[in-house]
Amino acid sequence: MRHFLNLVDVSREELLHLLDESQRIKAAHQRGIPRRTLQGRIIGLVFEKPSLRTRVSFESGIAQLGGISLYLPGNEVGLGWRESLADFARTIGHYVDALVLRVYHHQTLTALAAHASVPLINALSDKAHPCQALADLLTIRELFGNEQGRTVAFVGDGNNVARSLAVGCGKLGIRFILSSPPGYGFDEHFKNLYRAKVSAELPEEVPDPYQAVRTADVIYTDVWTSMGQEAERDIRLQRFAPYQVNNALLAAAPAHCRFLHCLPAHRGEEVTDDVIDGPASAVFQQAANRLHTQKALLEWLLIHQNSATTPPSISSASAVTPSS
Repeated sequence: MRHFLNLVDVSREELLHLLDESQRIKAAHQRGIPRRTLQGRIIGLVFEKPSLRTRVSFESGIAQLGGISLYLPGNEVGLGWRESLADFARTIGHYVDALVLRVYHHQTLTALAAHASVPLINALSDKAHPCQALADLLTIRELFGNEQGRTVAFVGDGNNVARSLAVGCGKLGIRFILSSPPGYGFDEHFKNLYRAKVSAELPEEVPDPYQAVRTADVIYTDVWTSMGQEAERDIRLQRFAPYQVNNALLAAAPAHCRFLHCLPAHRGEEVTDDVIDGPASAVFQQAANRLHTQKALLEWLLIHQNSATTPPSISSASAVTPSS
């Protein structure tokens, strides 16, 4: 069974196919052309973590494609504690055609994938956020016409969002630079995975944010304290303060540079109002693109993966085993 748990398991050709399909789906949506490719399909959404954009974009996208979504709160499903992950996976496959999961631990996804009979989609885990990266890459393509050869400077924590975007950039010929305080860059597990599945040449890590954005086409940031890291908030605020994306940092980048953020934003922390609301910001275009890239992903997994006329499907996550 094929799943979408981490962009490291997606080939360059598959990634380009998903972006091309996303553009076509978005154009049809904007012209009001109906698309009912998921008619009769039921998609389960299992969310251990709260969500706005991820939940609404998936539910809306499924409905627009003619399917039905079932929202299953994590505290009711009880993954791994109300019943075993294996029992859940074996059961739920009789009821739904695919599962979208937003979980605390990536190990939950890999354990479910070992027993699942329907495609699984990682809508966020502690190790990766591949759905967000799809929307990010589509936005970069839209902003500049061609994503190849562009430079993305990610200023902030080397977290799940940064990891997935770095992988996507590496596969598409986009230069990726991470600028983080000491100790908050990419971990060794990710670096080893990147070398094995993306490139022997790792993404650049430049501690000085002003140096990191000097040639950037895109400055990207995310919250400094993610869900589950609340106990670290005070120390993170102190260490990340020099990495705020403000007008001074934006001025250090080329004049055409654009700003992206996966949202929700902690305004006044990682980004100032004048940047996120300013003319360089494309964050709401970026958020809107979640809808269209996820529709392309659902069609790919549920309709095209067994077609002889399309590229091989997104591979399983069997080789992705995150560190503890």
